[in-house]
Amino acid sequence: MTASLLGPAAPGFDRPLDVLEACHGRIARQCDTLDRLLAHLPGHGADRQAQQAARAVLAYFDTAGVHHHDDEERNLFPLLEEAGAAGTCDLVEALTLEHDELALLWQHLRIQLAPIAEGRAADLDAPLTQRFIALNRSHLDFENAHVLPLARAVLDAAARERLGRAMAARRRVPFPEAP
Repeated sequence: MTASLLGPAAPGFDRPLDVLEACHGRIARQCDTLDRLLAHLPGHGADRQAQQAARAVLAYFDTAGVHHHDDEERNLFPLLEEAGAAGTCDLVEALTLEHDELALLWQHLRIQLAPIAEGRAADLDAPLTQRFIALNRSHLDFENAHVLPLARAVLDAAARERLGRAMAARRRVPFPEAP
């Protein structure tokens, strides 16, 4: 990871667990944006700032958010199960159910965000939005506190490389080769 004028560069797919952790930070920032949008709409409507915020949230959760859940469900979770860590099956089942709930909440929320992004509506269901934000935050906190440390403890270099290669392929970017 190198620094630039824009700050530290994002980790590469040769460090997939760091990529997942960085993605958690981006999800949290999108939740912050949703929180601010919810507070902004009553006084300002679907003004330019609201439209930009809605477009950013839509773009993130429609692409990177989907990739992130696929990274975990299709690649990370099976690797954790293969490693045979105690309690992994229950952990994976609980997290997959949360992913399903988040996906369902997102489908309802995106229906409301799309017209805001286009400046055609200024209504956002507060309980729905707050539930989506709260579930994302608790989910991320749990994964950061339990899943990523477990993965760092039980996944060997070969498993991490398999994970990173799958994540890069999902995004159609090259896997960084060792110098």
